[in-house]
Amino acid sequence: MKTISNIVVAAITSLALAGCISNDLPYPQIQANFRSLEVAGQDAGTAIDSAACTVKLTLAESTNIYAVEVDSYTLTEGASVVGDVLEAPLDLSSPVQVILHLYQDYLWTISAQQQIERYFDVEGQMGETTIDVPGRRVLVQVRADVDLSRLHVVRAKLANAGSTMSPDISSGGYIDATGPAEIAVDVFGHRQLWTVYVEQVDVAVRTISVDPWTCVAWVNGQAEAGKENGAEYRLSGTEEWTRVPQQNVTHNAGAFTARIDHLSPGTAYEARTYSGTDLGNIVEFTTGKAEQLPNSDFDQWWLDGKIWCPWAENGTPFWGTGNKGAVTLGPSNTTPTDQTPSGSGWAAQLETKFVGIGIIGKLAAGNLFVGSYVRTEGTNGVLSFGRPFSQRPTHMSGMYRYHGVPISHSDNDHKYLIGRPDTCIIWVALIDSDEPLEIRTNPSNRQLFNPEAPEVVAYGCMKQADEVAQYVPFQFELKYKSTSRVPKYILVTASASMYGDFFTGGAGSVLCIDDFLLEYDY
Repeated sequence: MKTISNIVVAAITSLALAGCISNDLPYPQIQANFRSLEVAGQDAGTAIDSAACTVKLTLAESTNIYAVEVDSYTLTEGASVVGDVLEAPLDLSSPVQVILHLYQDYLWTISAQQQIERYFDVEGQMGETTIDVPGRRVLVQVRADVDLSRLHVVRAKLANAGSTMSPDISSGGYIDATGPAEIAVDVFGHRQLWTVYVEQVDVAVRTISVDPWTCVAWVNGQAEAGKENGAEYRLSGTEEWTRVPQQNVTHNAGAFTARIDHLSPGTAYEARTYSGTDLGNIVEFTTGKAEQLPNSDFDQWWLDGKIWCPWAENGTPFWGTGNKGAVTLGPSNTTPTDQTPSGSGWAAQLETKFVGIGIIGKLAAGNLFVGSYVRTEGTNGVLSFGRPFSQRPTHMSGMYRYHGVPISHSDNDHKYLIGRPDTCIIWVALIDSDEPLEIRTNPSNRQLFNPEAPEVVAYGCMKQADEVAQYVPFQFELKYKSTSRVPKYILVTASASMYGDFFTGGAGSVLCIDDFLLEYDY
């Protein structure tokens, strides 16, 4: 599973969790989990959620979702699969349930999704085609003068590559769209019936919406495909319009989006679309704030017993560390340092250490994150990732230096990394879930950050394995899944060992960071 949370603290506890089958026999309650599951035709990593007892797969478009072969899987030690459900190909067009047994039975659900390219473009189209996959409906708008009785389909694809359509309009053709038009699609021996609905509109260009960020705004418009379509903007209360350069306009059939750069934070503007000489309706919007993270220069620290805390004494915590877990077996491994880029103030020093006595102990990766350390379970921990945040930065920048050593410790799954260079990581994510992300590093109920998770609005990161002896600047861009989704929390993490969640890294790797800055323009 593709996960990057990079916080090392973890737990020796196993939970019988909601959604699982249990009984009242006086047996140990050790949850039976999938530790891995790989299938043929997989397009991405496997997402395993032991709390919800789910396995989520992403399949390549060419994979037959009706007959998916299981290549391999591993379970919690001592656990077994009830029955032979994993021995035959799985029909993952709908979720499949599997029972795992370890003293008790646990009901797991395996599901899959496919990223299938779909399109349906017609002549005289206005705006973007709406393709409703669950309902198998296609909705298209065209000019008022288009002849619906002989609608020219420019191109169409509604299912996997290699599927066939009847009538065959994949490379172009004509349909009667005076009423709902039915298209039969055959894919992997299964027939899907799609319905096409076409609506005529008499507006040449329409401003659909504006998504205002802080120094950037996205203007969404609709007009006839193939014309000169774009947007323009002005300060509210002024007369002169400024056109968005065409290189900042993206097109999808008759739908288009124009990106306005270099706006002022907290300022009222107006925008409208155009198509040739026709002008769309005016939409007012106000940009957001250029909000920064508290203590992002890492100058505020205090020592609570043996635990270094990255906030002022009696202040409000914003950043967290794994120090509470590390000090159960040794000293804090995230500490202040007076070795800074400017030569004054403080920076944060994150050092990966083996904490314990002799060979008894664990590797603790030096780390710093936005959120809080919740509790220690055994020698592991539970953390809360994220603080409330609703702005949309475009980049993260700052200063760092790094001394990495060869990876000296690992868990069983990462022994192949022993001897390879350690790698530091700094990453930022914005999520729109209703609460912060709970991180658990205990292998029995592990839950880590997944950049591909549905609640992730944006993500960006920087990784470095080479020696960086002196402070140098870094910058990376946040990639957004949507311009309209408003985040509720920001997650920021830095770690001296990117595989620290798996107790894997080099004892002695040190990452120093300072002067983090959220940037809001392109």
